[in-house]
Amino acid sequence: MKISVMSYVVVATFLLVTLSIMVAMDMPLNLVFYLTCLGQVFVVVMAYKVLQDKYDTDKTFEDFYEDHPIGKQKITLL
Repeated sequence: MKISVMSYVVVATFLLVTLSIMVAMDMPLNLVFYLTCLGQVFVVVMAYKVLQDKYDTDKTFEDFYEDHPIGKQKITLL
């Protein structure tokens, strides 16, 4: 079973948000330290997985943003 790339992003985000909450609540230093080390390792693994993902798209810069499509526009110089 292959784990999706977005699950790595979600877990890394949850891990580091939890770390921020633990620091704000003055949790013991050893827990914060170990979670920080684990978070840094997980961010590196997440970045590697995201960069190695086989994702293809037919979108180009001429398509602008996918969440706000404006159709194909021709860029003209002034």
